[in-house]
Amino acid sequence: MSRVRELAGGGRAVEVAPGRVAGWFERFAASHGGATSTLLAPRTVLVIATDGATATVQVPFGPLPAPHGEHPGLAVSSLVEHVLVSRRIGLVLVRLGAHSIGVAVDGVVQTSTTDRHLVHGRNKAGGWSQQRFARRREGQSARSLASAADAVAKALLPVAAELDALVLGGDRQALQALREDNRLTKLFDRAEQRVLDVPEPRRAILDEAAKRAVAVEIEVRDPQ
Repeated sequence: MSRVRELAGGGRAVEVAPGRVAGWFERFAASHGGATSTLLAPRTVLVIATDGATATVQVPFGPLPAPHGEHPGLAVSSLVEHVLVSRRIGLVLVRLGAHSIGVAVDGVVQTSTTDRHLVHGRNKAGGWSQQRFARRREGQSARSLASAADAVAKALLPVAAELDALVLGGDRQALQALREDNRLTKLFDRAEQRVLDVPEPRRAILDEAAKRAVAVEIEVRDPQ
């Protein structure tokens, strides 16, 4: 079953497995009276339906190979071929207090490491007690992020040259903290723009993220 999320300003984003992309676009066109045109660009594919509905893809693992330009009707074969290419992907899932790192091939995890660290929640008490609690929590947070950074460096840096892409997931602030680690900056510069929304990272969550990492996210907006 495809994962769907609502978009700000209306519309929805649908995650579609690579092998189902062609069929999804055919059904989209059929349900909207046909497709009038397809715009192929290095980073974006836009399909416009007869009734004005649109389906947009920010090309994953781009750029989309040439030729580019506008084509009549439904013309997504180059996108389908692009997303079906076999890829080895590094995965970094981080939330404060937990991380799961791995390497996946075609949506299947090959190697992984997962760990958790105690980070207390926010304290609502005031005064000195609150200050001591805040300092303790800050220390726990720093140790959690340092452990995550070490895990990424150990698991992914030795195989970085073999990776076709890097996909991130979890808390953006935690991920930004890892990006600022000098060891990881160049690796994180290769990360895909889409950040997966995931709960506390565990091995089962990593397995799910591996499948989502190769899925195509299609933004659908209905006619006004």
